[in-house]
Amino acid sequence: MAGPATATAPTTVEPAPGARRRVLLAPVTVTPSKPLTPSHLKGLLWADVMYRATRPSADVTFRYSHTTYHPTEQTLGFWEFLDRTQGDTDYAHLTESDIGELYVRYRAEGRPPTADDLRPYAEAVESNGYVHPAGAQVLRLWTGHYARLGLHDPGLLSHQPPGFALEEMIEDLLAAGLGLDQRSLGGPVYLDATRYGLPLRQIVTADGRPNYLACALRELLPLAPHYDEIAVLYDRELDPDYRLLERVLAHKGPTVHRVPIGRVPIDGKITSARHGGWHDHTVDTLLRSLTDAADPAALRLGMRLYFIATLGPGQRESFRHDLLRKSLLRAEHLLSRAASAPEPGPEALPALLQRHRRGHTHIDPYRLTSSLLSRRGPAPARSLLTTVSP
Repeated sequence: MAGPATATAPTTVEPAPGARRRVLLAPVTVTPSKPLTPSHLKGLLWADVMYRATRPSADVTFRYSHTTYHPTEQTLGFWEFLDRTQGDTDYAHLTESDIGELYVRYRAEGRPPTADDLRPYAEAVESNGYVHPAGAQVLRLWTGHYARLGLHDPGLLSHQPPGFALEEMIEDLLAAGLGLDQRSLGGPVYLDATRYGLPLRQIVTADGRPNYLACALRELLPLAPHYDEIAVLYDRELDPDYRLLERVLAHKGPTVHRVPIGRVPIDGKITSARHGGWHDHTVDTLLRSLTDAADPAALRLGMRLYFIATLGPGQRESFRHDLLRKSLLRAEHLLSRAASAPEPGPEALPALLQRHRRGHTHIDPYRLTSSLLSRRGPAPARSLLTTVSP
C-alpha cells in the first residue's frame, strides 16, 4: 500500500505587477450520449456568459474537453453496449433522440460492463483519441446548436487530452498527501482530504477504472498552478465531489470558486436524462419551435435572459415556454433601445461589468443578466449586450 508522501508547497506563477489576472473556467461536461435538455442548456449558457463577460478584464481560459471524460464507465459502457447490440449501425443518419433512446436502453439493461469489456475502448481513447461514431454524431449535431445559440465552442470536435496520465494524477495526489492507493492490496485509489474534514472518495477501482472525478483531476491538477482563479461550474447534485475538487485544486495555489447550477424542472419534476422522457423538451425541439419568434440576435440574448436571469441559479422554477417567448420579446426591445443609445468607448466596458462581481475575478452571469431586465435607467450599451450574447 502506497501511503501519502510529505506534502510539498504549491508552485504558482505569480502575475507581474499590473498584469491581468488569469482565470480558468471549467464547466462540467455533458456526455455526448443523449439530446441536450433545458438543464444542459442552462449550464451551457451560464458558462458562456461568464466567459464572455470576464474576458474584458482578465485572461480567461475556457476548458471543456470531452476527450478527458471519455474514459469513464458511463461513456465506455455505452459504446460497448452499442457495438454489442447494434452491430454496424450507420450513426451518421441518426438524431440525438435516436441515440438518446439507445442510451436509455443501455442504462435500463442493468448489465454492468467488466474491466475487460471496457479495456479496448479505454486504450483506444488514450492512444489515439478514439470517439465512437455515435458520440461523434452527437457532437456534430451539438455544433449546430452552439452556432445558432452563439455559444463559444471550446473544441467539441477537437482531441484535447488531459495534461496528466492516470498514473501521473495518482502520483501527484500521493505527493501532496491527498491520495490513498490500495491497489497493491487489491483495493481502489481514494482521494483523501480527510484532514480537511471531508470524506474519503474512491476515484479509481481496483481494476483501474477511473470515475468522473478522477478524470477531472487529470485535467485540472496540471493546469491549476498557472492560474490565479479557477471557477468550476457544475450540477448541484455533484456538490460533494466538487467540494473535494475545490480543496485539492486550492492546494496548488489558485483561489477556487464553486458555482453550482440547479437543473430545470419539467412540469415540476427533475429527472435524469438517462431515464428518457425528454422528447418534447430537447434543445433541438425547442429551437425548431422558435424559428418564427425572433431574429438571431434576439434569440441568443433572449435565451440567456430566460435561462439565467429568469430561472436563476436554483431549480425551483419549471420550464415555461410562455416566459421564454417573453424573454425573446424583451431581448428585441433591449436591442432596439441599444441601437439608438450612445456607445461608450471600449475602456468603459470593464467598468460596466465590474459591478457584477462578488469578491472574485469572474463576472456573475446571474447578476449581469438580471440587471438587463430592469426597466429603469438608461438604455444598455450595445457593447454590453454583445458581451452577454454575440
